[in-house]
Amino acid sequence: MWVKIMIAGLLLILLSPFYYGYVLKLFSSTWRWLIDSGENPNYRTYKSFNIRIPQKYAIHGIDVSYAQGKIDWQKVKEMEEDSVHITFAFIKATEGLLSVDPYFQRNWREGPKAGIICGAYHYFHPEKNGKWQARFFLQNVKIEKGDMPMVVDVERLYGASPEKMRAELKDFLTLVDEKTHTKPIIYSGLSFYRDYLAGYFGDYNLWIAYYNQPELPVNASTNWAFWQHSEQARVTGINHTVDFDVFKGDSLAFRKMLVP
Repeated sequence: MWVKIMIAGLLLILLSPFYYGYVLKLFSSTWRWLIDSGENPNYRTYKSFNIRIPQKYAIHGIDVSYAQGKIDWQKVKEMEEDSVHITFAFIKATEGLLSVDPYFQRNWREGPKAGIICGAYHYFHPEKNGKWQARFFLQNVKIEKGDMPMVVDVERLYGASPEKMRAELKDFLTLVDEKTHTKPIIYSGLSFYRDYLAGYFGDYNLWIAYYNQPELPVNASTNWAFWQHSEQARVTGINHTVDFDVFKGDSLAFRKMLVP
């Protein structure tokens, strides 16, 4: 009799959702430990996101454009693994003087609706007039309190000299700052930043791209706020790989940098 009771109790435990959830969690942790064994402990594998993520940072985000297609932002918001979840998203709005991202308005509307804090970015062409590009950007993006600052993405010279690039970029930044009363963020790859931007625009926060490494190798004095550390993340609700980013500071610092 007691044997039957014990067997029934054991079966009840084995078949319970709690038990399977526990086993799944234990397996996931063990799998990550096996993958990362012998590697940098501050650079862990997150299987659901399909990338390694630097461990020093608590606030994570993505950046998207038409390349990601139609996004289910609610699923993006709900995805989580070991407390890593999407807090913010940079969304491509415009490029040069004429191009508007075809998915921008939808992303700009649906992202915040799902609870994602969003910021818009403009892909900059240094060979074109910086003020005109800023006006075009501002015509297409209406920022509100609680949004992230506007971003200018500068990563190629397109035949312009470094001096002309910096002059046009300065005009762009100045106009956006004047109109929004919030300093925009400068995005660039690490190599482009070192070659053409280091030593300039020190008053502006930087968003730097440098992939698949546990650390961002910049001087302590470099005024970076965001690091795009992977271009191959998988996120539920997005049917294409997506860039993954971290914010340098804590939640208080993040809130302080939002549009007042």
